[in-house]
Amino acid sequence: MDFNVKKLASDAGIFFTRAVQFTEEKLGQAEKTELDAHLENLLARADSTKNWTEKIFRQTEALLQPNPGARIEEFLFEKLDRKIPSRTTNGELLGQYMLEAANDFGPGTPYGSTLIKVGESQRRLGGAEREFMQATSISFLTPLRNFLEGDWRTISKERRVLQNRRLDLDACKARLKKAKAAEAKVAAMPDFQETRPRNYVLSASASALWSEEVDKAEHELRVAQTEFDRQAEVTRLLLEGISSTHVHHLRCLHEFVEAQATYYAQCQQYMQDLQKQLGRFPNANAPPAPAGASPSAAATLPLTPAPGGASAGAMQADSLKIEEVQPPATGTRKAKVLYDYDAADTSELSLLADELITVYTVPGMDPDWLIGERGNQKGKVPVTYLELLS
Repeated sequence: MDFNVKKLASDAGIFFTRAVQFTEEKLGQAEKTELDAHLENLLARADSTKNWTEKIFRQTEALLQPNPGARIEEFLFEKLDRKIPSRTTNGELLGQYMLEAANDFGPGTPYGSTLIKVGESQRRLGGAEREFMQATSISFLTPLRNFLEGDWRTISKERRVLQNRRLDLDACKARLKKAKAAEAKVAAMPDFQETRPRNYVLSASASALWSEEVDKAEHELRVAQTEFDRQAEVTRLLLEGISSTHVHHLRCLHEFVEAQATYYAQCQQYMQDLQKQLGRFPNANAPPAPAGASPSAAATLPLTPAPGGASAGAMQADSLKIEEVQPPATGTRKAKVLYDYDAADTSELSLLADELITVYTVPGMDPDWLIGERGNQKGKVPVTYLELLS
């Protein structure tokens, strides 16, 4: 019990001494030992690494899980060392609702059958999102978290120890300075003028005491300097490991990009497959209808009845021989191109935004496509890229 009390009193004394030294440094009343430039640069680099790693980590979490409530729930489960419950993605939930709606409306109806196709695609999109979240969590978020909760905590702990060692060193320097000043003052003014020998004895005794205090302060300074140098070296080695951390995080960043690229490629493939199933875009490279385009623009063009009474759409657009197509005597119109379009094959005409072309339709033409002419160039063009002019 006595040992614990003594240790507690000693720790309290050390804490008080450090607090006094720190306060005097802040007030400019005490000198402060400056760290070497290399160590200062390492400390600044480490702080920058920690701050940006923390921001990137938090924002990646928000990207994977936009719901803050869900993020807090996952954080609590993780801290309690319990398994995080499986959560349905928004895409999977939307797909489930669409499939249930299709069963209610009737799978055989046009609306119901389309709901089934779109719902299955949404479920596949949701599954791809789940795989992306899992891959990113393992390959990217976990290493960042390990750095913040592992390596950085160790660095922070050793930095605090270094700060305490520096305060102890500066306190020893201040104590030695005061002891030397007192010793010099006593030595400069000995009490030799007194007739009584007792005063001289007291003066000599005071000088000896201050000399002993100087020796003690010098010893404490040497010990404090040794401990400070040792701790500075330990801290420096840890801070130099930040370079290895950057290399490791670079590999993790590449894995994150690969996972994201795979996810978006899957999404694109699923949506192209869905477009083909719906028959909206016969060309797999054609994008969805741009905002502001009129999907029924082709209906405003006059159609010439197909030979033999065949209705429009009975023939496939890609079966037309573009070089043999001739513009009708009437029914051609001018159209303004809304967006750039790259031809997928020789039967199509590439377009540049804001240019004017002549368009018309022919028997058997798919309603989503027109024949476009620009000078002596001719080919199929998508209606959704055009604004028909009167």
